[in-house]
Amino acid sequence: MTPAPPHRTPLIGLLSGHVVSLTGNMLTLIALPLYVLAETGSPAATGLAGAFATAPVVLGGAFGGVLVDRIGYRRASVLADMVSGVTVAAIPALHATVGLPFPALLGLVFVSGLLDTPGQTARTALLPEAATAAGVPIERAIGWFEAAERGARLLGAPVAGLLVSTLGALPVLAVDAATFAVSALAVAVLVPATMRPADGPAAASGGYWRDFLAGLRFLLREPLLRAMVLLVLVTNLFDATKSNVLLPVVAARDLGGAAAFGLLVGAMGGGALAGSLLFSAVGHRLPRRATFVTAFALAGAPPFWALAAAPPLPVVATVFALAGLAAGAINPLIGAVKLERVPAHMRARVYGVIGAGAWAAMPLGALGAGVAADRFGTTAPLLTVGACYLLVVLTPLLGGPWRAMGRPPLPEQRQPVGPTSVEARSG
Repeated sequence: MTPAPPHRTPLIGLLSGHVVSLTGNMLTLIALPLYVLAETGSPAATGLAGAFATAPVVLGGAFGGVLVDRIGYRRASVLADMVSGVTVAAIPALHATVGLPFPALLGLVFVSGLLDTPGQTARTALLPEAATAAGVPIERAIGWFEAAERGARLLGAPVAGLLVSTLGALPVLAVDAATFAVSALAVAVLVPATMRPADGPAAASGGYWRDFLAGLRFLLREPLLRAMVLLVLVTNLFDATKSNVLLPVVAARDLGGAAAFGLLVGAMGGGALAGSLLFSAVGHRLPRRATFVTAFALAGAPPFWALAAAPPLPVVATVFALAGLAAGAINPLIGAVKLERVPAHMRARVYGVIGAGAWAAMPLGALGAGVAADRFGTTAPLLTVGACYLLVVLTPLLGGPWRAMGRPPLPEQRQPVGPTSVEARSG
């Protein structure tokens, strides 16, 4: 029998929707804290908004994975983008008409983020089938997916910074709402409704809580995955102090405002894009655990210390770019471990639990950084968090479950699963 010809349209649809949606997320990452800071003048309020932006990501990741498995990956991706687009569009609309009290803003931010993680998880879960239909090796498709995320950060952050500095934060949030609509349309039109995992709808065999607990038990029984989630939970807490509070405050007060904020996030994203491409070329020749620790050490603490030292903006941007270059290896390594261990029919629920665990402490990081910046300024928190970051990421060198990171996967354990966007933030 003649094999079916490659069909690249679904893969193009997934990649297009992913990059557009994530670019929109970068617009919000820049515009929202600057909007709150301009409206309130308070780092603590900015931290509170950051907490409300990240808490639903945790809840949506933890409890939305089972629903994604049940209702279908394509449908979940489209629905998540539609809901997020409506809620983000409501922020500038209400501000320009009846007014937008701060509690209402927090509520909209919370609802907007609630389905964001399930939507990204749904696109990720469809990647193996789309790659197979396109005749593309799964490793290459994973590399493209990771590059799309890094490219979105590279493109979205500087553009958002320039737009906020020229137009203001609210028009940028309106543009973000439009990106969600484009992402939903790309997946709805280009990805066929019949595309689903080859092993069928086994995820829906039990009740909701039974399926949820099955995913949780799977994670708890995997020592290496447990260790990774714990490590990334702590480092993402540290990253949240920087990206949600300390970086926008330092950028607004010391580095020139929104354009500087966008430049630094873009420099980190550009470095990470280059690092991902470099790792895809040489990573298979490198020892996993040593590479993982080295990349985390270079990506984590240096940006904190650069902001604390307050050198000229080009120097800070260089440090961020080099940190991003190192960070480019982190998520592919995590994705490789997950690829070896997570069964295809449990993708969304296990990935949702992993993502929720990785993001669980980020709201606390944003809140704590806001309070610390109000009380102590930014320098002391930046130095302290940077030092703690370095100590934490050295712990895999102690051994334990991390020794399994370098073991080759057993053939029966390999399942073609791609990375998610809620892993190590490193930025």
